[in-house]
Amino acid sequence: MIDVVLGLQWGDEGKGKIVDVLTPQYDVVARFQGGPNAGHSLEFNGQKHVLNTIPSGIFHEHCTNIIGNGVVIDPVTLKKEIEKVASSGGNPTKNLFISQKAHLILPTHRLVDAASEANKGEHKIGSTLRGISPTYQDKIGRSGLRIGDILAPNFRQKYNAVVANHKQLLDRFNFEYNLEELEPAFFEAVEFLKQFPIISSEYMINDLMSKGKKIIGEGAQGTLLDIDFGSYPFVTSSNTITGGVCNGLGVAPQKVNKVYGIFKAYCTRVGSGPFPTEQENETGEKLRKLGFEFGATTGRPRRTGWLDLPTLKYAIMLNGVTDLICTKSDVLSGFEEVLVCDQYQIEDKLTNEIPFNIADAVINPQYKSFKGWSEDLTGIRQYNDLPETFKQYMNYVQASIDTKLSMISIGPDREQTIFM
Repeated sequence: MIDVVLGLQWGDEGKGKIVDVLTPQYDVVARFQGGPNAGHSLEFNGQKHVLNTIPSGIFHEHCTNIIGNGVVIDPVTLKKEIEKVASSGGNPTKNLFISQKAHLILPTHRLVDAASEANKGEHKIGSTLRGISPTYQDKIGRSGLRIGDILAPNFRQKYNAVVANHKQLLDRFNFEYNLEELEPAFFEAVEFLKQFPIISSEYMINDLMSKGKKIIGEGAQGTLLDIDFGSYPFVTSSNTITGGVCNGLGVAPQKVNKVYGIFKAYCTRVGSGPFPTEQENETGEKLRKLGFEFGATTGRPRRTGWLDLPTLKYAIMLNGVTDLICTKSDVLSGFEEVLVCDQYQIEDKLTNEIPFNIADAVINPQYKSFKGWSEDLTGIRQYNDLPETFKQYMNYVQASIDTKLSMISIGPDREQTIFM
């Protein structure tokens, strides 16, 4: 069987920390989608680590870490990440495996991404400009390159054919670039990756399951960024929901066991797109400052707002969440009033459903108010010791979404976790 960890909002829910906390219970951690646009933060022994492509179990020596076929890989970024992990005490040469079917992000994918985003003008999606979308487009268009191709004797010919197509696109965008500056680092990184086991990951994962090994699938981004069910078109280019683990790792649906769904005690999103509970005011700025809401990968300020129960219920439904985890509860300490949206008003109707046209709909969030708390939560380790006002807030959330909490994170460190 395989368990899954994923985000229930617009990403940045704290998946990296939770996977790191859970990893001692597992033998394998496998990333199943996304690419270096992910920024999974782990903190332990006074050090912070940010992972983009490598699974978050990499600092546990017993753990096998697999980059699955659903992930898109930038060799340059991955090389830097591996070197950083190795210098921080990890051992990627021992416990990191890469799927031969994972697609490659080429330097021209990044250029096409930048050209496409610039061409959109005020209608930008909010891309991280890491070449993710063009790579997934080539994958769907059956013209991409995969990690297994780097071992082929005619890899350069395959590479040149794909690049020729990209150059035509760049010329169409009238985009200036210098590919010669980018290629040496790319080919150096390709050679570097050859030292790692490039595997048939679907066979390996299913073989490990048949041997009774405990596996956790690690998602990136969040449910509301899912290409099918997110706030389209302001979404990522992959399936971020539980179903994505089947495609992204090659496991059958009946093999999925627990689904750990993670949400923040408030909401954030990066880039453009709808955000019904956004607070573009002093409250939003306070949330951003206290929560240090800046992208782990991009450094961009995140948009902030109150918890949105209609989207949370939706995400729980889509993912079949069995274990609910709340993060960043400590950030709300010091607010006199804490709000939660429990319904939308769209035109003259109240609804709990996410509208098809969420990107264009005029949504008036209906809030319920709770008395805030001033206590510092970061040192608390037992649920009973949490402030009563906080527990009233969380009890309402659990009752509203009809799902029980199994874990509460009250700080970035491994130790700052309350198990229910």
